Amino acid sequence: MKKLIMIMLMALLIVSGAEAADNSKGGSRFTDYVNPWIGTGGHGHVFLGANVPFGLIQLGPTQHCRGWDWCSGYHASDSVLTGFSHMHLSGTGVGDLGDVLFLPVAHCDSKETRFSHANETVRPGYYAIRLQQPNVFVELTATQRVGFHRYTFGADQQQAMMRIDLKWGIGWDRWVESTIQQEAPTLITGSRRSSGWAKDQQVFFAAEFSTPVSIKRQEGDSIMVLTIDDVTKPVLIKCSLSAVSIDAAKANMRAELPGWDFPGTVAAADKAWNDELGKIIIETNDPRTRAIFYTAMYHTMTAPSVFCDVTGSYRGSDGKVYRGDFTNYTTFSLWDTYRAAHPLMTLIHPEKQHDMAQTFLHIFEQQGKLPVWHLMGNETDCMVGNPGVVVLADMVLKGFVDDKEAAFRAMKASAMLDERGMNLLKQYGYIPFDIDGTVESVGKGLEYALADDAIAKVAKLLGKNNDYKYFFNRSRSYKHYFDPQTGFMRGKSSKGTFHEPFDPVATTGRHHDYTEGNAWQYTWLVPHDVDGLVKLFGGKERFVEKLDSLFTISSNLGENAPPDVTGLIGQYAHGNEPSHHVLYLYNYVGQPWKTARLVRQTMNELYSNDLDGLSGNEDVGQMSAWYILSSLGLYQVEPAGGKYVFGSPLFTEATLNVGNGKTFTIRAHNNSAENIYVQSIKLNGKPYTKSYLMFDDIVKGGLLEFEMGSEVAGL
Repeated sequence: MKKLIMIMLMALLIVSGAEAADNSKGGSRFTDYVNPWIGTGGHGHVFLGANVPFGLIQLGPTQHCRGWDWCSGYHASDSVLTGFSHMHLSGTGVGDLGDVLFLPVAHCDSKETRFSHANETVRPGYYAIRLQQPNVFVELTATQRVGFHRYTFGADQQQAMMRIDLKWGIGWDRWVESTIQQEAPTLITGSRRSSGWAKDQQVFFAAEFSTPVSIKRQEGDSIMVLTIDDVTKPVLIKCSLSAVSIDAAKANMRAELPGWDFPGTVAAADKAWNDELGKIIIETNDPRTRAIFYTAMYHTMTAPSVFCDVTGSYRGSDGKVYRGDFTNYTTFSLWDTYRAAHPLMTLIHPEKQHDMAQTFLHIFEQQGKLPVWHLMGNETDCMVGNPGVVVLADMVLKGFVDDKEAAFRAMKASAMLDERGMNLLKQYGYIPFDIDGTVESVGKGLEYALADDAIAKVAKLLGKNNDYKYFFNRSRSYKHYFDPQTGFMRGKSSKGTFHEPFDPVATTGRHHDYTEGNAWQYTWLVPHDVDGLVKLFGGKERFVEKLDSLFTISSNLGENAPPDVTGLIGQYAHGNEPSHHVLYLYNYVGQPWKTARLVRQTMNELYSNDLDGLSGNEDVGQMSAWYILSSLGLYQVEPAGGKYVFGSPLFTEATLNVGNGKTFTIRAHNNSAENIYVQSIKLNGKPYTKSYLMFDDIVKGGLLEFEMGSEVAGL
């Protein structure tokens, strides 16, 4: 059965791809190029449904949680729906949300329905499905804070029923309490409180029907089955959300969706997506790479998502309600996204950076540290290091933060806490593996080091010499973990001895010295000081020899390898984020042709226009952001500061809208599948000899020209 479903879905993909190719002749419908199915199979964990860019609402189909691959609430291998819920995660390794579930039912006791993928239609801002039990055509669209449903019941349906389930949640989410009531013949309101990955999530809703409804059955304050008497015309439902109150949810609906124009709302969602997708215009004759590219763009804009009402009110990290003069955001998968997704956002979404920075600073004020992994007003402390420090520092260094002093105070305070191993870092200069059951000591230590380097850069910018020296020195703590005898980063004890026994390929999730990886993958996690890492190896020759081996050694990860570590080229694991910069390290040792070859291989082999089109979790935009930047021929290796290293551009031409009415065009002359090596570069018509380009050069606007060829060449 699963095989049949996959075949049917692939047929749909081929048809949709052909339609997109035909529509592309107009040159302005970027939404036609998006294939939302990419990543709904395999380990992609992407959201499928209707939303607008960066919106709070992700309205889409939800299934039973049948394991890790259902973290988004949906997997292409499944054919049972539990309903349509209003918030989902995209690409995460943990499941949560799934709040406020609607399901048309044939009987009061129905809690699910079977469906066929052949009856699904999805494009940016719109999802539709034909259900058989009951016979109803379901259509979904959204604004930022309002989900819009349209149900067209078959002629055989004399009366329809709708189930609203507030107990339902995805993955770790567990219902705590809720309220639900009928305020008027067409208005149902309520609230839901849950605990999961977000330990205390609160959501309030107001659902307005286009026709009167009656309560058929109610189970406590969490489940309600409604009868809809008039099904002679489509039944519309507007469901708005707020984290503050029911009244705020109503106000969001009045502001964003006062009427009942479903086609107009679909068109508005399509326009919102088209405008954002058009921030990068590529020229290519390859429909496959065009679909992968614009779907990647689409995936990078599911989150961060708006987390405030139209009035500016939002629920803070301390549970209190605040009113801000900025757009507050949530869903920050920062351990993943500091690497490429945020550097991409600074280029094509500069208008959002001020509000992002304000969100970070207010989170700091409310919880005493910058965000680590923030979800719906909750700090999950998921993953390791201080990634919020890195992202804020990058915004400061790129000129997006008005109050740089406040930003520095937040970064410094976050780095001087005694939690998550930082007390040991301050005491020993590194994190020993043998104190208080410490795990992931190398993963933590390397992440703290690169974050400390980001703080040092900001301190230097602000003329804080003592702080600069302190954090610069601490950023070089990575050297403690390097074992010159084996050439690997290894766990080190409080007595200064390396962890034994040692197996560089052993990968056991998060219960040893590394975080979702092994020594082969973590030895290179020094993106802020590649020259220093080269010296630890004893020079470029030995460094290159070891780096070459990374891509040729066996891909065996051992018996207990976690599912996160995927997309292997040798021991290089593209399916997990700590590896994402590694392909670009050859540029630092004068061998950029190796970067070019490996980047092209990764783009060609580990991304596809397929259900299983991602080599690992989407991770809230990071996997796709890597592809976008790499296909442009750029990647920000150093976490903060805006140095974009060259790789191998995939397209003949790409034009970025970098804000303030300026565009930056990247043109690759003589580019082809064989001509993957950069021969020479011009910037605004003048020869350019550096192996990187700075952020300021890009956002000024201009023209970057690569001359491509089949012969290896160095810059």
